[in-house]
Amino acid sequence: MNHSYRCWAEVDLMALRENLAWIRHRVGPDVKIMTVVKADAYGHGLKQIAGLLMQSGTDVFGVANLSEAQAIRAVGRGWPVLMLGACLPDEVERAVRDDVMPTISTFAEAKMFSAAAARLKRVVSVHIKVDTGMGRLGVAAAQACELIEAVGRLSGLRLVGLYTHFAAVEDDAAFSREQRLRFNRLLRPLLKAGHAFEYLHANSSGALLLEKATIFNTVRPGLAVYGVVPSAKRRIVSVLKRHLCPALAWKCRVSFVKEVPAGTSLSYGRTFVAPQSMRVATLTAGYGDGYLRAASGRAQVLIGGKICPVVGRITMDQMLVDVSTVKRVRAGDEVVLVGRQGRRGISATQVAEWSGTIPWEVLTAITYRVPRVYLGGHAA
Repeated sequence: MNHSYRCWAEVDLMALRENLAWIRHRVGPDVKIMTVVKADAYGHGLKQIAGLLMQSGTDVFGVANLSEAQAIRAVGRGWPVLMLGACLPDEVERAVRDDVMPTISTFAEAKMFSAAAARLKRVVSVHIKVDTGMGRLGVAAAQACELIEAVGRLSGLRLVGLYTHFAAVEDDAAFSREQRLRFNRLLRPLLKAGHAFEYLHANSSGALLLEKATIFNTVRPGLAVYGVVPSAKRRIVSVLKRHLCPALAWKCRVSFVKEVPAGTSLSYGRTFVAPQSMRVATLTAGYGDGYLRAASGRAQVLIGGKICPVVGRITMDQMLVDVSTVKRVRAGDEVVLVGRQGRRGISATQVAEWSGTIPWEVLTAITYRVPRVYLGGHAA
């Protein structure tokens, strides 16, 4: 490891390959995998991860915006890309030019894409999203058939996808069942009438395990590809932990070590006062690197294979930890914020719990100034 790094993230490419292989095994060879690579591939580095996934069995990519789609196109042309967010009116023509599949929720959106297709002499492949309970985008299930028929009559459009999104699949079995029933009630007559969808999808990472009846012909994993398991009320965690390996480890260094007497206050706001004499290390990571300030006073790190609690408020570039139980700590020592050291490990989900948030935010909060170091193969 390059010892010039103060704070860095290591991305294990072999872990990503193995996670994707497990998902392929889970869904079978005939189901397409749409890997979600939003938010810089969940903080892992979009271009590098897209290149790896192209070589490892991904069929299609899911993105949040056109810039992400363009980044994928820069790595490899010809891959299907679905924009999961709605296109703004001034983005419609660009989406058509870049051959990005848009998400359609209204007839007005469909007409804009039809007009752009005519101007550019293109045929646009579109997905219709059905709102079965998420409440963000999508046509209401009761109006979905009408929209599907209307889109089919517009020139320049090819309806290739139909999908929905679970709102609380990891926690709420009853509501997930209601969403599943709403989507299936819509789907059954459409399929009976001869409608065929190249991409029919509902399942995120958690739903791969919990809603097997809605795997259809495409799945949409995100967090599972990166080997991260969220907290969940439904029985999901133990299964995923057995099969998935976290791809990202986040590390920093000790910059300073000192002894402090009892009664010494530490960091901003004097929220922590040493209850007895203790040894404290200053670390080269803070909220400017993406380590959430909300974890102040609750988080833990690994130094010398031992758990060390964060004391006082996390600051922009540094944080303080109690290293009284670690025999030898020196400036330059490696610190694990997320990942393993010796026999112990800290997951992104644990950091999320200390911060009162979710692992998605922990990963995507890691800032641009934290270099990503790729291990276990060549990233694009």
